[in-house]
This record gives sequence, structure tokens and C-alpha cells, in this order.
Amino acid sequence: MSLLDSFSPISARTLPVILLLDTSGSMHGDKIGVLNDSVTEMIEELTEADAGHGFITLSIITFGGTSANVLFAHKPIEDVEFTSLCASGPTPLGEALKLARELIEDRDALPSRAYRPTIALVSDGIPKESSETPWDQELDALLDSERGAKATRFALAIGAEANRELLAKFSGDKPHEASEASEIRNFLQFVTTTISQVTLSEFEPDVAPTRDRDESIIRLQNDDAY
Repeated sequence: MSLLDSFSPISARTLPVILLLDTSGSMHGDKIGVLNDSVTEMIEELTEADAGHGFITLSIITFGGTSANVLFAHKPIEDVEFTSLCASGPTPLGEALKLARELIEDRDALPSRAYRPTIALVSDGIPKESSETPWDQELDALLDSERGAKATRFALAIGAEANRELLAKFSGDKPHEASEASEIRNFLQFVTTTISQVTLSEFEPDVAPTRDRDESIIRLQNDDAY
């Protein structure tokens, strides 16, 4: 039996989670394999933490090849069906950032009572230059948007080629590091645990967050998120 089974659902106050996942050709091999396994584990753990309350929602945006794509948007975590990703092509990050901004600014899909979104960006390379969706302008637009500025943002730099300056600007802090493919799991586990702590503290006030996640949890729990 879950810790959350005895608590009433709060359907009007969701916690949105958005993953921006690099699926460019440089992610081929072990990196895309570990990413797929790690996302699957994340979904399983968040589903257990949510325990059917419909509290946590998940959106996944991939960017690789000719375009970025929204796999699904604001879906209750228990309803998510994740299919393994494939890696190919360049890195259209600008388009992914634009899609993320559109998702969080959608007032119909994400009501004003929702908690601040968690946005996690995973990338291992240099973003593709695009005249239509330049990544630097799209990053500024996301960070300057009303909801993007208030979001809790995490970033993971995989390998030596990752653009750490970009990722640091996205997250507002030094990005997490993964020198090996296996370390991708550590990052998504960190994000999962942070979100789970928020969920547990919502339904079980006596659950204390770990010290290194205090600031993120406090930000996510703030009232009047928007």
C-alpha cells in the first residue's frame, strides 16, 4: 500500500514535469539506450509516488533529426505509455525550446493553480543553427516568459561536446555532468527524487526533503505559481 492511499486527491493542483531529450545522432549507442531505460524508470517511480491521484503530469519533447517533437503533453503520469527513442541527425534545440514555452504558456492545458513546472534538459552536443528557430533567441524567449522564468529548471551535459554555457544559462546554475552514458541515470534519478519529495510532502506533511533538494522543493511548492 502506498503512503498516499489514505489522502484525498487534489485534481486542480497538478505538478507539471517536462523533459527535453536530445535524440540527435551523437546520442546513438549506449547513451540513447541508457536514456530510454532511465526515462522508463522515472515514469515508474513517479507513477508510484503519484499513486493514482493525478497530481503529476508529464510532457516529453525530443529534438533530433529534422525537427523537435512533442511525444505527449501534460499527460497524467499513470497514463503515460513510453516508447523507446531512436537517435539520428542534428540537434534542433531551438525548436524544442519553442515547443516547451508553448506547452507551459498554454493556459487551457495548464491552469493557473498548477505548481511551478519542472523542466529537465538533457543534451550531449552543439545545437543546430536555424534561421527560423535560433536556439539563443528561443532560450531567451523561454527564460523571459512569465512561466518559464518561474519554472524549476535542471540541465545535464553529457560528454565533452555538450554546450555547457547554454545549459548553465538554461538552468541558472552549473549543469549536472555525465562523463559516461551510465551517469544519465543519476541525473534523472535526482529529478525524480526531487519531484517525489514534493508529492509526498503535499500528501504527507511530515516527510522531510533531503538538504540538497530544499531550494528546488520550496520553489515547486510556492503558492500562486503563476
